Amino acid sequence: MFNDIGALELVTIVVLAILIFGPDKLPKVIQDVSGVIRKIRAFSDSAKQDIRSELGPEFKDFEFEDLNPKTFLRKQLSENEDLKEIRSTFDLRKELNDVTDAVNSREGDSAPAASAAPPATGPDLLKKAAAPAAEQRTPYDADAT
Repeated sequence: MFNDIGALELVTIVVLAILIFGPDKLPKVIQDVSGVIRKIRAFSDSAKQDIRSELGPEFKDFEFEDLNPKTFLRKQLSENEDLKEIRSTFDLRKELNDVTDAVNSREGDSAPAASAAPPATGPDLLKKAAAPAAEQRTPYDADAT
């Protein structure tokens, strides 16, 4: 619950508690706080048991921690056999290297391949279109805009 509290924060909390409550009342306050925490835990446990009993026997292995999205995804990804098989057959580095090699070999072979390839019938979409000649352009009309 308090895994991210460091030593400095803990010392600060203790000093503040002593200053606020005083050394005489501090043990009583600690007992009261620990009693409240016990009651909250007992209430939470009884609520969990009630929910499990209402859900029925098909949810006997249901854990409330599984409702956390990160835990749910981690559990589904680790337990699903189909995903394990896909993950074991798919190598992202190999796929990226294959694509990179294909692109690099295409760039290196573009000059001989272009001369051997049949002429393209349509426009080359990768090349930038030439600007129309000055007489073909429509005149700019500042009043129209």
